Amino acid sequence: MAHTPLLRAFVLSAGFCATALAQAAPFSADDVIAFENQWGDGIVSIGKSWQAGGDYKGEAQRLIAQTYAYDDGKVLFKPTKAAQDQFRETADQALSYFVGGGNPEDHGFAIQPWSKVRFENHEIITHDDMALAMGNYYFTDAKTGKEVKVEFSFGLMHDPKDGHPELFLHHSSLPYQPQH
Repeated sequence: MAHTPLLRAFVLSAGFCATALAQAAPFSADDVIAFENQWGDGIVSIGKSWQAGGDYKGEAQRLIAQTYAYDDGKVLFKPTKAAQDQFRETADQALSYFVGGGNPEDHGFAIQPWSKVRFENHEIITHDDMALAMGNYYFTDAKTGKEVKVEFSFGLMHDPKDGHPELFLHHSSLPYQPQH
């Protein structure tokens, strides 16, 4: 696959362990779909915890630690509702985006709350120890039942410590709305 050398170069230049990359099990499309479901279920769970007065912040911290590669190198994260601070380079910045509190524009995306996250992949590209997915995900508002369509791109690698999938790239945006 032509994209593999560039993808591998990015991951290695971002500070990820080459030895772990060489020893990781190959990704499959089913692995990517399972990861997407885990991530979506985590977003829903954070909102439910917030509604119940639970430890939603701790739940968000766990989701970030389990699904983003912040502990292993650089992560490219461009959240949907980020304008002034478009990119979230640290786990603390991601936490602020998901539950609010660290950045004035962050109102807590995960504590909207959402009742469901549904993925429709346009394409999944897997090559050995890395995967890319692009498509739309749909967030169902827990209060109104209305579904919101959002575009996404995920870049996944294996965690060098335990081999589970984690994001090194997450871009999310609302679809373009042409002016008439």
